Amino acid sequence: MDAAVAKRPPGFDAVTARWPLAIGLAALIIPTLITLARENWTTEAGIQGPIILATGLWLFFSQKDVIREHRRPGSLKLALPVGLIAALAYIAGHAFGFLVVQVGATILICEVIFYLFYGAEVCRRLWFALLYLYFVAPLPGWFQDRLTGSLKEWVSASVTHILSGLGMPVIREGVVMYVAQYQLLVEDACSGLNSLTSLFAIGLFYVYILHQATARYALLLAALILPIAIFANMVRVIILVLLTYFVGDEAAQGYLHNTAGMLTFITALLTIMLIDSVLQRFMVKRSERRSLA
Repeated sequence: MDAAVAKRPPGFDAVTARWPLAIGLAALIIPTLITLARENWTTEAGIQGPIILATGLWLFFSQKDVIREHRRPGSLKLALPVGLIAALAYIAGHAFGFLVVQVGATILICEVIFYLFYGAEVCRRLWFALLYLYFVAPLPGWFQDRLTGSLKEWVSASVTHILSGLGMPVIREGVVMYVAQYQLLVEDACSGLNSLTSLFAIGLFYVYILHQATARYALLLAALILPIAIFANMVRVIILVLLTYFVGDEAAQGYLHNTAGMLTFITALLTIMLIDSVLQRFMVKRSERRSLA
């Protein structure tokens, strides 16, 4: 019996003993997840949302021994006002359809309860997991467009320059790219940039898991995530233009709606891994040369 109890997840008994709290959390979390799945995770900008949520929860599970060892009850005086603010934000976000506010408030409420159960020391040690979960909250469309507007222009101009330099009949006028007899809306061709936050989150997860002990190297890789995401989107646009030119607009549109988002994500992740591998080999060789000297 003692062995079975020891294998339970941290906080299992606390949650089951407070079943009204568990029901209340479910009443907040389940509708939020349903709304996320319906309004964001089915779009290209939010396609990586379930991956971020799953990896974020895994971060907590992977630290279960740390949670058990350093668990101390948190301060109710500190948690109560933060929890009230989060509850009001949830109500406002749900009532007015501000999904980013609703999701952010839901996460904050869960983290306040987590703090009450486990205390400040556990939260300090799990700081990355606590912050990482907020990447689940989708940015409003108008903010994404403002954030990525100039990047979309740069990507489309760069792709036009590259392909026209290779002899392809590609030109661009404003927000329209012309490929032979076809025309592509630049906003559609570069819409993968709307998933920059998701790509950045997954990149940070990769850096944290593999290099959390080497802060300077982790910061270097983190700084490369944004240009890597832009490169991945350039690959996406080049493939879209090539499909349009050689196969036709119908095939390109099918690619755009069916596989483009996941291909951009995979390209970015593989590029991060490749750069990481090259840098690691370079650092090993430099270390070997220093030791021989």
